[in-house]
Amino acid sequence: MVLDDMDRDARLDEREYGAHSGGDEEFYEDDGTEHAEVIFKANRRGIFRNTDGIELTPGMFVIVEADKGEDLGRIGMVGDSLGDRRRKKKSLTITREAGEGEIKRWKALTEKEKGAFEDFRRRVERREMSMKPVDVEYQFDGKKIRFYFTADHRVDFRELVRELAGVYRTRIELRQIGVRDEAKRIGGIGPCGRELCCSTFMGEFAPISSQMARDQNLSLNPSKLSGLCGRLKCCLRFEHDFYRVAQTRFPKLGSALKINGFEGIVNKVDFFKEVFTLRAEDGEETSMKLSDIGEQ
Repeated sequence: MVLDDMDRDARLDEREYGAHSGGDEEFYEDDGTEHAEVIFKANRRGIFRNTDGIELTPGMFVIVEADKGEDLGRIGMVGDSLGDRRRKKKSLTITREAGEGEIKRWKALTEKEKGAFEDFRRRVERREMSMKPVDVEYQFDGKKIRFYFTADHRVDFRELVRELAGVYRTRIELRQIGVRDEAKRIGGIGPCGRELCCSTFMGEFAPISSQMARDQNLSLNPSKLSGLCGRLKCCLRFEHDFYRVAQTRFPKLGSALKINGFEGIVNKVDFFKEVFTLRAEDGEETSMKLSDIGEQ
């Protein structure tokens, strides 16, 4: 896959995520209520209002409002400013702290999800549908089950939804997701040797482009720049601002300079050591400090 195709597919993924975020809702006025980030299965996150003034601490389990019911998650961050992250959709509320019995019941759902996923996979195979099952997630109160899948194109799954609804006797939602979201739900170990950023601390995906790699003077090799999902690595964005600022302080690659009597073309830059290399016409190279420019 060429790099331009990777950029295009990443943008397509972004549109998929945007379709789930409720981007068409009306804006609302913040009433000053404390907001908290609640984390669910597979690092799915949402912002909820603490209207009852519950004393919240990171890591505690809480019951929250959900789609026509209740769900259970754990507290991530807490703060008034979190309300600004969901201003297009009025946040649901935190109902109460979860009790021990509720936490045990929530953990027991994991086994049910495993069984439901295998059932989902078998039904897709039997119907020979062009989709790849990814995950299953029960709403805590059992009033809805989400079945996640990936597919290259839109899939008509209406018959499958009716079949699943008849088996599980509850509301069924089949959700098509992108490959970045698939990696986030499944998890894994990245080329750096650490768990994937998207499945650990990242709350939302941000647009990533090949220009970020160019700004960091990285080789435009798709095999080096792509993550397990096959898209551009999320970490390309993490240090991008640093490189953009650093570029304004250094001479551009390919520019001609004459410093301390040595004349050449800038062919290497080390932003961290604050040095760059000049290459003369005869091939001789010499390293210069960034401070050498100002001493002339």
